[in-house]
Amino acid sequence: MAKIHVKSGDQVAIISGEDRGKKGKVLEVHPKTGRVIVDGINIQKKHTRATQTNPQGGIIEKPGPIDASNVAVICPSCKDPVKVKRNRQADGKLERECKKCGKAID
Repeated sequence: MAKIHVKSGDQVAIISGEDRGKKGKVLEVHPKTGRVIVDGINIQKKHTRATQTNPQGGIIEKPGPIDASNVAVICPSCKDPVKVKRNRQADGKLERECKKCGKAID
């Protein structure tokens, strides 16, 4: 199980791959595989057959997973893609910090 620097709901920038330079919101995180699903990134098409629930059938587009190493968290205060530093607080909880400005991301 890999440690992942992003959480669902984070704004991220894609730093490599086909969608490089795009930004989006993390919908799902899969720590076992080290992959994340970002809204509007890596769109995959699935052809569906007509059924009783979906009588029209057709092509459904949905975002596919990409590797977590290909995304960078966008700091809410810097507004830039940054690396994340983890600090342990006095009560033992881990807090994510921006390496650029030092402010908390959570």
